[in-house]
Amino acid sequence: MIVDLSRTLGENLPLYPGDPEVRIRPWAFIERDGYYMNVLKMGEHAGTHVDAPAHFIPGGKTIEEMPLEKFFGEAFVVDVRGGNDPVSLEEIPDFNYHGKIPLFLTGGRELSPEVALFLVAQGIKAVGTDGMSIGNENVHVILLSSEVPVFENLVNLELLLGKEFTFIAFPLKIEGGSGSPVRAVAILED
Repeated sequence: MIVDLSRTLGENLPLYPGDPEVRIRPWAFIERDGYYMNVLKMGEHAGTHVDAPAHFIPGGKTIEEMPLEKFFGEAFVVDVRGGNDPVSLEEIPDFNYHGKIPLFLTGGRELSPEVALFLVAQGIKAVGTDGMSIGNENVHVILLSSEVPVFENLVNLELLLGKEFTFIAFPLKIEGGSGSPVRAVAILED
């Protein structure tokens, strides 16, 4: 079974404050041109996307420089909904995080720097959240300086509670990209 974890890209997509608007304009029509095509205008971090180290780290790897192995792997959902403050270390379950991809169901909360440091120390492969941002600048710097890709704006995580699955979210190969939209999915064994 495949669960779609991606937002649909469109002009009504909620955006992080200050990010460029998404614009989709027709370019060609079957009736006129014999084929159909749109022109897209948007920021690299629109909708469900991944942050590359270059997003916050001077000289950090850009999206096309990241190894593809970083964008898929064993994953699980961590439910930390219910609080108002950044997610604290006490809310993180005891689990073998090494080489895995924890996806945080936050209800809009951000991770604390302490949680980011813990996850890096545990050797996670990547991390994700249903929020538009995983945390403040410090959280991004902690994760991205360790070349941990950050997936943001995921959906449908509540469907995966209590399950282990394969997470796949490949970025576009954008030259010099600070990140990229992704089509994130969870693949569960039947």
